[in-house]
Amino acid sequence: MQTVASRLPHDDLVAELKALNARFIHNYVTNDVDSHDAMMHPDFICIGPKGTRQNRTDYLKQWATQFDPEVVVYWDVRDEVITIIDNVALVRSTNKRTIRRDGTETTGMSTYTDTYLFQKGQWKCIQAQIQTLPPESYPGDETIVSVYIKGKRQ
Repeated sequence: MQTVASRLPHDDLVAELKALNARFIHNYVTNDVDSHDAMMHPDFICIGPKGTRQNRTDYLKQWATQFDPEVVVYWDVRDEVITIIDNVALVRSTNKRTIRRDGTETTGMSTYTDTYLFQKGQWKCIQAQIQTLPPESYPGDETIVSVYIKGKRQ
């Protein structure tokens, strides 16, 4: 079995996982189910902010229409941390969002951990877990990695 460590230097692996995280987010913002499906392990599961588990099929069905750029007027990725242990990678980050409904804007943040497994020469996301953050845990703007306004990358 090919291990990750024998494949690339650590900095290259981190860069590859950063690119996967950027693709994951871009897929979400653009409702790109096909690209997202290609990133997913067959046994993928999502654990939502309230602890609910969602299987791969239901998750991808929801993915197709979940992001509405007229409602989610601001989205960013911040505080990205990547850890690689053998053939497993933990990609952790936080998203800030501003939602506009009926003329009222609300802003909040959620943090997530996506767990990737390296098999057959590629990374596949096997689990995504997301949690809503209280304001006292919000990471600062200096940690912003990318920004989307009304669904367009800035």
